[in-house]
Amino acid sequence: MSAEQPPDKDHFLYPRSRYRGEFTPENLAFNANLQEFAQKIGYICALETGGKMPSKEAYQRIKELWKELKLSKHGLGIGENQPDGDSP
Repeated sequence: MSAEQPPDKDHFLYPRSRYRGEFTPENLAFNANLQEFAQKIGYICALETGGKMPSKEAYQRIKELWKELKLSKHGLGIGENQPDGDSP
């Protein structure tokens, strides 16, 4: 019998879910960026809630992360080829 491997620290701290949408390299890359965004937001919220980060700093960090995600979406061309009726 072989001993089980201990869980990888990075996998534990930065879990990734499978992508289940329409596959394109751009969609896959954006999904990874979106998961990373969500993970970082969770950490920032936990730090702010726990009193380890001021609310103003948490807001600024989240705002910067949002800008990065928007740039990623634009750079990957996500949503640019949608018919006019499907855009929000």
